[in-house]
Amino acid sequence: MGEGRIAPRELEQEMSEAVTTANQTVAPPARGRKRHASFVERTIAGLAEAMERALYAEELAKIDGLLQRLDPRVKLIGLLALIVAAALSRNILVILGLFATAIMLALLSHVPIRTLATRVWLSALLFTGLLALPAIFITPGRVLYRLPLLGWPVTAQGLGAASYLITRVETAATFALLLILCTPWTYVLKALRVLRVPVVFIVILGMTYRYIFLMLQTARDMFESRQSRMVGTLEGADRRRLASASVGVLLGKSFQLSNEVYLAMLSRGFRGEVYTLDDFQMRARDWAALVGFAALAALAFWLGA
Repeated sequence: MGEGRIAPRELEQEMSEAVTTANQTVAPPARGRKRHASFVERTIAGLAEAMERALYAEELAKIDGLLQRLDPRVKLIGLLALIVAAALSRNILVILGLFATAIMLALLSHVPIRTLATRVWLSALLFTGLLALPAIFITPGRVLYRLPLLGWPVTAQGLGAASYLITRVETAATFALLLILCTPWTYVLKALRVLRVPVVFIVILGMTYRYIFLMLQTARDMFESRQSRMVGTLEGADRRRLASASVGVLLGKSFQLSNEVYLAMLSRGFRGEVYTLDDFQMRARDWAALVGFAALAALAFWLGA
């Protein structure tokens, strides 16, 4: 697993063509005709959207921004320290300060706020909000309000606990997404060796990431081939049979491909250790950023204790 891009340039071009082809395939009907998208069309659109998001992250990692210029090891250690500081802080003002820091880093790294909102903030708010909602009513404390009809008490302590949980999750998820968007995936994996992550675990992550793109492209080709032979819209039972058959074919192809890739790796001398062509090199700005991350994390620990 060498350094460089996540996928070869040829694969990126194929993925771009796949996105374009899929978007053309699922284009809206002509004016005056209203038709619901079929199961195959929706599947192709979903696969194209997944590949488009991955390509967008790749392009974003190549922008000349603040985080993009830093050594991946500095970003990994620094952002991880800020995540831990946010998770352990008992002062909500400190957590909000770290959240503001994450937004500032995103702006300096040319990461659109809309990307953070759609990929992290809304989903984290929805998921964490559902988990934190019962705490508003079941946490004992000073009653602020009672729901009409139900009579459930809303306590100040419950609102505080829910606020802590939501802000911590939002802050930690934002820092994590900044690391992924501003760093190529192969660099993230190599930087994990600084934390003494086992090589086997890193190899599994790297191969899984590559297989995801390959399986997405294979699935897109399968459904596009199916659509080119279809006339009209499938019934519910036919859609279910198509989905189950496609899953079986994908599993079979992935199993066969994994065996072929493993044999190819063995024939090329793979014995469990990963060797990379490039080495990270710390510069003055990397050391300065590392000191800044450490100072900010230490301050957050001290104020939030």
